Amino acid sequence: MCMVIFAPIFAVCAFATCGGYYGHLQVKVDCADRRQSNLSINIDFGYPFRLQEVHFKAPLCDAKREEILFLDGDCSSAAQFFLTVGVLAFLYSLLATIVYVFYQNKYLKNNRGPFVDFLVTVIFSFMWLVSSCCWAKTLSDIKTATNPTQVLLLITACRAQENKCIAIQAPFWSRLNTSVVFGFVNVVLWVGNIWFVFKETGWYKTGQRYPTRSASGKRSSEMRQRLYSESSFDQPEESFGPQPSRQDSFNQSKGDFGQQVHRQGSFNQTQVSLSLPHAYLGKPVIYESENTVASQGPMIFVNEM
Repeated sequence: MCMVIFAPIFAVCAFATCGGYYGHLQVKVDCADRRQSNLSINIDFGYPFRLQEVHFKAPLCDAKREEILFLDGDCSSAAQFFLTVGVLAFLYSLLATIVYVFYQNKYLKNNRGPFVDFLVTVIFSFMWLVSSCCWAKTLSDIKTATNPTQVLLLITACRAQENKCIAIQAPFWSRLNTSVVFGFVNVVLWVGNIWFVFKETGWYKTGQRYPTRSASGKRSSEMRQRLYSESSFDQPEESFGPQPSRQDSFNQSKGDFGQQVHRQGSFNQTQVSLSLPHAYLGKPVIYESENTVASQGPMIFVNEM
């Protein structure tokens, strides 16, 4: 979000303070012969700072004529590079703002938008760093070349001791100094935005989707798996337990009793490999019926869980 809000503003401030600058300095040459003096020599310069093309006229105190002088240095390359980076960064930040606000779904589709945004952000961060450093060094050279004391050394009449040369007005550098500050502010802004753009790419999401397990996490997962296997093993064991309703079927008839005894015997055979909860054998019970001899058989009582 900081990219959307502040990047266009600081980009405009950077190239506007550099591109629209005009400097002015003024010196005077007071010759021994007052008639040949020039008390107001104005020198104007500005962007793109091709100082070798800036010329001015100074009097020759030993003759009734003037000389044409030029400033030293060509500082246009660094200034133009800094301005170009600022304009391109401004245009891209506006485009990114439109995409973030109105085309968010297409931006995140297939992860192409975040990947391209990440690469462009890294490139602009590097370009802002290089252009700001170059512009700061070039500005120092411009200050030296346009220093009134340095300009007076170019004038032939000022080399004679009988003539007086004085600097009246020096250029104001606050605007260009501000452009350098805005350049490094853009460096910090774009470099800091690399992390936020990286979070939108698939590289960051892949690392978050498959985190590494710690030792305690592995132990807890193994414990849950062991408890799950034990609980699944106990479920079929409960289905083989005797039902209380079978006890009532022993009292119906003699023929049913024989079948139940047979069922009890087969049930006990299958129960050898299983453990019944809280099962015990009671005292034998004698069942009597009419005109028959009483028979005995074991009775099983089961406590409900």
